[in-house]
Order: sequence, then C-alpha cells, then structure tokens
Amino acid sequence: MKVLKRVIRVGMPSLLLFCATLSHATDTLTRIKETQTITIAHREASVPFSYVVDNKPVGYAVDICLKVVDALKKELKLPQLKVNYLLVTPSTRIAAIVDGKADLECGSTTNNAERRKTVSFTIPHFFAMTRMIVRADSGIKNWTDLRNKKVVTTKGTTTVKLLNDRDKVRALSLRLVEGNDHDDSFKMVENFQADAFPMDDVLLYGLRSGAKDPSKFIIVGDALSTEPYAMMMRKDDPAFKDFVDREVARMMNDGEFTKLYDKWFRKPIPPKGANLNMPMGFLLRDNIRFPSDKVAD
Repeated sequence: MKVLKRVIRVGMPSLLLFCATLSHATDTLTRIKETQTITIAHREASVPFSYVVDNKPVGYAVDICLKVVDALKKELKLPQLKVNYLLVTPSTRIAAIVDGKADLECGSTTNNAERRKTVSFTIPHFFAMTRMIVRADSGIKNWTDLRNKKVVTTKGTTTVKLLNDRDKVRALSLRLVEGNDHDDSFKMVENFQADAFPMDDVLLYGLRSGAKDPSKFIIVGDALSTEPYAMMMRKDDPAFKDFVDREVARMMNDGEFTKLYDKWFRKPIPPKGANLNMPMGFLLRDNIRFPSDKVAD
C-alpha cells in the first residue's frame, strides 16, 4: 500500500503536467487568440531560408510564415497580433515545437517519417536534391561522366554513404578526397584539385553565388536523394494544421509563392546582394500545381 501511495504522489504532478501540455498543444488557434501572440522559430544562418540580418530574422521560409501570420490576423480579427521570434538550431528545433516554445518553425527542416512521430509538417516549400557542382568546361553532365575522376566530399557529411548506396564509388572507380568544410570542398573544385563536389543543390548554388566568377561553375547530375523542406508545428492539432495548410495552398494557387521563390532564389538577397540564380525544381513546380503535405520517405 505504501508503494502504491508513493506512485500516486509522484505520478500525479506528472499527469497534471502532461494534461496541461496536451491542452496547450492541441488548441494553438485559441491560445494565439487569447495571448494575441504567435511565436516563430527561426534559424541563424540557413541562407536563403531562415537567417539573421541586422538582428532581424529574414528569408524565404520566414516570409512564408509571415504570410500565415497575416492570414491569422484576419481570421482571428487580431490586426495587432504580436510576433515573437525564437532562435533554434538543428538540435533544438524539434523540442522547441514539442515543448510549446514556438508555434511554427520556419527554416530548412526535412519532413520525414521519423520526425512525423513527434511533430506535424505543412506543405513543403522546397525540395533539396543531392547533385554536384563542376567546372562549366569539364564536360561532366551526369554521374557516369565521373569515371576515374576525383570527387571531393565534406568531412562528416553523408555524401559518401549516398555515393556508396548508389554504387557510384565502386562502379565508376571514383577517387575520393575530403574537404574540411563546404567552402574548402568547393575551393578544391575551383583550384582543379577535384573534378566534382556532390552536396545538397541549394548549398551548391549558394557556394557558386560567392565565387569570383559564378559562370565558371554549373550544378549537374540526376538527384541521388531528395529532401522535402517544410514548416513544423505541433502534432495532433488538426485545426491549426488545416489553417496553415490552407494558407500555404492559397499562396501556391494565387502565385504569391512563386513570387517569393523568385525573390529569394532568382534575385540578389541580403546582406551582400548575392544571387543564387537557382531555377525552381520540377518537384516544387508540381507541388505548387497540386499542393500536398504528402511526401515520399
């Protein structure tokens, strides 16, 4: 009996905390209306999705989230709805949503099956693909052109595993070298120390935009993998998810989404006016035509 009483005494606060958390998590729209505040999680340096310029969060994903905020102002009749920002990292972003510290995470987070066990995702705003950057005069157009070539991968990344999984390393007799970071890997291509650098295409376009002469480099190759980036929100809150999904779909149908894409991927962006000059991929074009939060894992 003493043991049972102790379990109840210890367990009751935890149960109350669980119930409070559950209530908090499942009624985001009501809480936003009551507090007249929404909290957006953002990244510090995920260019051009979510980063900080002059102490202010900016970026493609941030702009999409702010469109959702505008829709909330109308829906909830809160023209003065306050926006709080919460800086997160790859290791803290999911917990920030699960723990109720933020209502939306606006960055470059991949929607996958493992993460959907704890959070929900809206319609993807980007599809990153693993491709490669090469010199424009190299004659390399696809992976088969890399036979007996030197390929650089960044230390600590999963690119080598991808190449091995697709049997590229052995079948093409690739010679692998490592860069200390992405900048170092790209410099090896610039300096003729490597023939190709495979990585997420959006990172490669960013590296190319910072080159002395971007026209000397091209991003080529069929995608080795695809990662759908989407905004995170708390799980088991269908009303809020439905609202965010409907607003993102409206933006896609009305052409606002494409305008935001052009703003951040096809034109100069702050702070230095770099231009990624990245065409919209076919997967995102298709998703804009037929908006869906369903992704292939």
